[in-house]
Amino acid sequence: MLQSVQENLQRLVATGNTELLKGLGHGIEKEALRADSQGAIVQTDHPVKLGSALTHGHITTDYSEALLEFITGVSTDVSESLRELTELHQFAYRNLGNETLWGASMPCKISSVDEIRIAEYGSSNIGKLKHIYRIGLESRYGKMMQTIAGIHYNFSLPEAFWPVWKGVMGSSLSDQDFASDRYFALIRNFRRYSWLLLYLFGASPAVGKEFLKGVKHQLQALDDHTFYGPWATSLRMSDLGYSNRAQEGLNVCFNHLSTYATSLKQAINTPHAPYAAMGVKVDGNYKQLNSNVLQIENEYYSDIRPKRVTYSGEKPVHALIERGVQYIEVRNTDINPLLPIGIDLVQARFMDAFLLTCLFAGEETLSPAECATVARNKSLIVNEGRKPGLMLDTPEGEVTREAFATEILDQVARVAEILDTIHKTNLYSRAVIEQRKVVADPELTPSAKIINALKESGLSYHEWTLSMSQQHQKLLESEPLNSEVEANLVAQSNASLAEQRAVEAADTIEFDEFLEAYLNG
Repeated sequence: MLQSVQENLQRLVATGNTELLKGLGHGIEKEALRADSQGAIVQTDHPVKLGSALTHGHITTDYSEALLEFITGVSTDVSESLRELTELHQFAYRNLGNETLWGASMPCKISSVDEIRIAEYGSSNIGKLKHIYRIGLESRYGKMMQTIAGIHYNFSLPEAFWPVWKGVMGSSLSDQDFASDRYFALIRNFRRYSWLLLYLFGASPAVGKEFLKGVKHQLQALDDHTFYGPWATSLRMSDLGYSNRAQEGLNVCFNHLSTYATSLKQAINTPHAPYAAMGVKVDGNYKQLNSNVLQIENEYYSDIRPKRVTYSGEKPVHALIERGVQYIEVRNTDINPLLPIGIDLVQARFMDAFLLTCLFAGEETLSPAECATVARNKSLIVNEGRKPGLMLDTPEGEVTREAFATEILDQVARVAEILDTIHKTNLYSRAVIEQRKVVADPELTPSAKIINALKESGLSYHEWTLSMSQQHQKLLESEPLNSEVEANLVAQSNASLAEQRAVEAADTIEFDEFLEAYLNG
């Protein structure tokens, strides 16, 4: 399948339209727990100076009141996206008082799940819906899993690219259907090869002892307060973190938009006996939005999703069906505690080249057997990805981790050359070269660096991560924040608070009626 990359790149070059790849769209969503000076999860409200978590376009919360989420705008320059993400961090730090942003994916100190406050969004019907959805997540999966943080990397091709590429491929589909079809090809190839991203950038090999309370695991004790996987790369993406283990009965198909939408809709509308046994509204209080396999689409935990910006009140799956795939959301990226904002430009440039490689690779659909192979490779990498002599599965049989990685990187390097040419740089190829070094030497992976740093410091996971988080905070606070940017963010925060009040004042029906209309819409 990877052999298709060079041929397809040559086809694109022959059209004279490689410049279209300058229009790649980027957006980054990054979560971060608010922690106190001792590294414990905070109990405080979402800071009012950061605006309304319900209506602010760039600063919100995810599962818990303490879990901030920063959302950049869309930019064709990924360095601009990282600059904006940095500014959002700087603005937050100026308004957090004595709190800090936890700089890792696996959570800060949480002595009891009672310390995890579910996010609140005010008294409006839509605010209540968001809150109850999260109560449902607690009922179904527990609170602790929801405290894990990550980075979502949103990626798109420019609209002008699709008619050109459709002509090259000789497709008779409409532009919209062709774009969706190719985004799903990208998604399938991502699932085949994204184990490499987990090896290269996985940054959650250790976790605090409290996280594993009552959980069966095979991790080893690093000290009295820390467990780790000696060869692990990303516990966040293992069965201990965000995985489909809790949704193993689902069979969401990524081969086509139609099958994806059908399988998701089925999950949203299919009752699930264990959830029904919990009850939906018990003693006048909601425990979940409904008792179906999924309450809403977002409950499905996938490491990559097809996406489309929705209209107000529109369900994501309806938007995809009506208007097609607009971009893809990569969800398997750990927060790197060694970096001030958890990700850097080298990683982002590599991501661009990697995702284009997935687009230009083969179009073969995923069979159930290959899906099982993909799942095995992912499990091997997240749990023991740095293990010497590790073998991975391919349709042609087992290969070494290094050989498989090199095969992928050889094709990513071809894409990087194209990106270097159109951007008049060598930074994309240099990003690939850096990853070749990491493939050759597992000690260069973030996961190995973190384990080594923990051992050398003599600190627990919580102590070391708190120290790193505070260092990053001091660094970003010491750097100037553009006064216009800060003034604009203050204005956005104030406007979002006013907008939330307006939303609350505009409600005209009771929540039960609102929920029924939403679920049946």
